[in-house]
Amino acid sequence: MNNLVFIGLVVTCCLISGSIALKEADCEVCFSVVKKFADTLTSDDKKDTKVIENKFRTFCKSSKGKDHRFCYYLGGLEESATGILGELSKPLSWSTPVDKVCEKLKKKDVQICDLRYEKSIDITKVDLKKLKVRDLKKILSDWDETCDDCIEKGDFIKRIEQLKPKYVKQEL
Repeated sequence: MNNLVFIGLVVTCCLISGSIALKEADCEVCFSVVKKFADTLTSDDKKDTKVIENKFRTFCKSSKGKDHRFCYYLGGLEESATGILGELSKPLSWSTPVDKVCEKLKKKDVQICDLRYEKSIDITKVDLKKLKVRDLKKILSDWDETCDDCIEKGDFIKRIEQLKPKYVKQEL
């Protein structure tokens, strides 16, 4: 009887630990950046953690947006307040899978998995009237355009409709 209880507990623990594993959607920026960075490393680079850290700092110099923020959290930028690059370089030197690297980083700094890429708006399929003003402003910002005299939502929609032929390619 004790053996059955023990086996039941082992199976339950395995099921629970398998369901707790970090998924790419839970930590998308970490997965993306670590994959991109790991792909730049040669097998010789992976042998030395200091080389990995230096290459990561170089990698971060050209990062933008959320990738840049991720680099900041890890200490890959000169202006970073803290540094946990060892938590990235050691697992990469051991050829640890990306999901396990991100799990380890999340344990050190929860903010790492709070980073999310902004979803792009498909201007050809979306009804502008259903968008929030914030999203309309984002469309204009993505186009590097402004709407200085826009006060109401309708003003932003008119401006986007005016600029749409310039920025949106219509497929035949």
